[in-house]
Amino acid sequence: MKEVLEREFIYLWYYFSTQLSQIAGYWVFGMLLGSLVSVFGKEKIHAMFAALQKKNLGLLGIIPASLAGIASPLCMYGTIPISASFAEKGMGEGWLAAFMMSSILLNPQLLVYSAAMGKTAMTIRFTSCFLCGITAGLLVHFFFRGRNFFNFKSFGETKNNDTDANLLTRFFKNLFRNLKATGPAFLFGVALSALFQRYVPEDFMAALFGKNQGFGLLMAATVGVPLYVCGGGTIPLLISWMGNGMSLGSASAFMIAGPAMKITNLGAVKIILRLKGFVVYIAFAVLFALFTGFLIDFAV
Repeated sequence: MKEVLEREFIYLWYYFSTQLSQIAGYWVFGMLLGSLVSVFGKEKIHAMFAALQKKNLGLLGIIPASLAGIASPLCMYGTIPISASFAEKGMGEGWLAAFMMSSILLNPQLLVYSAAMGKTAMTIRFTSCFLCGITAGLLVHFFFRGRNFFNFKSFGETKNNDTDANLLTRFFKNLFRNLKATGPAFLFGVALSALFQRYVPEDFMAALFGKNQGFGLLMAATVGVPLYVCGGGTIPLLISWMGNGMSLGSASAFMIAGPAMKITNLGAVKIILRLKGFVVYIAFAVLFALFTGFLIDFAV
């Protein structure tokens, strides 16, 4: 029995250490970039987005709004107060929808993490999140014209932790918070990936997430969502799943539906949406994830 446990430990450690060595660099660089943007670029990004309101871009403003959401390093609970301040200044809800939708799905740190999956997967993730933000903005603009889609009244201001007078100290404090926030989830993702590689047959993963007439897409966009705890933590899982038969379309569907319906993000979104809007949000996230996955699997 002891020999069996030792052998299994060696196998698991091999999978864990191999996976960790392959993607740890992306995780570290992603944290550094995320902290740099948060400390030195966050206010500038939001100021540039607010300044767009004066340029009278109309619907075209949804495009930079979606890009600004991706560039923003804030989590959803930080994004909503910023959006509330934009709304108070008269920014259109289409712009706000594009900004918040893309901010939910992607940020500079997560984009760097995604590079570990390869250039194609990273490019698809950026493009699909960008287009998802634009689509959300257009839908809110046209179908909720003359009506309020968002309700920011019950959402209070969040505390700004980046206030130290010394910029270098502020950066290292932010980096330490980043490490505490992402480290456990990242290591858990690597450990879970090792367990999948060791104990879950490749045929099972191929059958679950492969190109099976949309079944794999549906599984990725729904059943796979509870596994999405942290963006960085899911990268090792996706690498493992894709290596064991998960289609690129299913991975893309998971990368959209996962963050969109992560429990913490749903909690934040529910605060600013009425019941009808909340149902519309969930339906949109699932349908866009399925459509994107189907399109990618058809094209690739």
